[in-house]
Amino acid sequence: MSMTVLQPLPQLVSRTACAQCDVCCRFPEPDSFLRPYFTAREIRAALSRGLAASCFDDPAGTQVTLVHDPQGEGCLCPAFDPATAGCRIYEDRPLDCVLYPLALMWNAQGTEVVLGWDTKCPFMRESLPEDIRRHAERVQALLQDESVLATLGDHPRLIGRYQEDVIELSPLPAVTQRLRAHRPDERLQPLRVVDAPRWSRRVRTGGGREEIPLAAYGFAYHYIWTSTLPYWWMEVADTYFLFARSPDGWFMPLPPVGPGAFAEAVDRAFDWMRDWNAGSPVSRIEQVTDAQAAVLAASRYRWASEPPEYVYRAETLISLAGDAYKSQRALCNRVEREHKVEFRPYQPSDYAGCQALYARWSEQKRGGSLDQMGRWLLEDAAAAHTMAWVAGARADMTGMVAMIDGGLAAYTFGYWLTPSVFAVLLEVADRAVPGLAQACFRETCRVARGQGAEWINAMDDAGLSGLREAKRAYHPAQLMARGMVTAR
Repeated sequence: MSMTVLQPLPQLVSRTACAQCDVCCRFPEPDSFLRPYFTAREIRAALSRGLAASCFDDPAGTQVTLVHDPQGEGCLCPAFDPATAGCRIYEDRPLDCVLYPLALMWNAQGTEVVLGWDTKCPFMRESLPEDIRRHAERVQALLQDESVLATLGDHPRLIGRYQEDVIELSPLPAVTQRLRAHRPDERLQPLRVVDAPRWSRRVRTGGGREEIPLAAYGFAYHYIWTSTLPYWWMEVADTYFLFARSPDGWFMPLPPVGPGAFAEAVDRAFDWMRDWNAGSPVSRIEQVTDAQAAVLAASRYRWASEPPEYVYRAETLISLAGDAYKSQRALCNRVEREHKVEFRPYQPSDYAGCQALYARWSEQKRGGSLDQMGRWLLEDAAAAHTMAWVAGARADMTGMVAMIDGGLAAYTFGYWLTPSVFAVLLEVADRAVPGLAQACFRETCRVARGQGAEWINAMDDAGLSGLREAKRAYHPAQLMARGMVTAR
């Protein structure tokens, strides 16, 4: 959500009154349900203003992690400065804080979203009712904005639970309707980083049933995009269904996973999507293998191929032996000859270095021969990389960085698909250092091989000719076919 929508909102409580208050931004316990909620965009803004990545459990959207109050008991919001009684990120504070002391919550019956005012705010207890009413009317008008409604729909946890000490001012039917539209089935749950263990049990262990599953059977493959595209899951009849909601409607970025009949699960999924999308042609299932497509009724579904995934033998990518790898060998030797490169595991303290490198790398890419599709993908990728930096380990990712002359010059992130298959998810290397990208890829494979990897899944080429040439130059041992299923 663009916060410019809410900038015209005048603050009902003056800064002077806030500075004298000892209620806001302070909490009696670390897991207080009153902690402000940050959306993915708000988290990125807070990080850019200096808040630590450890303040946020889930960069896709979460309540802030509180810190101990150094001057007394209880906890503080990490953005709060007790010395000045001010907010360190005031200009980029989250919607949750912008609205306060008004609050969004469900009514006592849990059937409708309402706007209320929080009597815990001392100023509100002294303010004139007419002033509160006029302010609430301005807030209600802003809550009709499409960008705000979309944000609330994507982040239902912005709507608090019912509180007796919050006085209801008015119902918000547009917000209630949007939340229901964003979650058309009560069984749907948003995909969050805490779901990684469940994914490992239900999806990775049963994904695809092939020796080398597609990269999409890894939790990280989807999780890094949850800050830009809402993902939802549900389990029905012992089958795991993953859905994503695009601006055009609902689709499945992964086929159903479960012990039951695959065709029946697909039929059920399409029935749901047809209802949710009101007949829109956006309904589809991605990452379907040709073997899976073969068991579907040809009269009901069509299968369209997508760029294949590239799979290599780990030993081959480490040795780079023979004339076929002469170019890659030479580049690795060059960077080792010209620079002292130190490889080590990614640490949370590397966040700022990765952020700076990504910005530099993006400019280098734009200055090259990048086509329009490549530029669009580059723009979308920034948020995904941030997700890896902030929550990589919790999302089953492993990261590695390359240091040159004390500066962070490259990083990679990947994950295990099976005990013998490692998938390389993200790779960024300073393009001003020839051979660094090749050396990082080789080192990533070396580390994975040392931990048991026999195969390296380098994913697809996204239909980009330059990336296709680079992946083919490493001579894949297997091109894994995959496609998309749609209804006829």
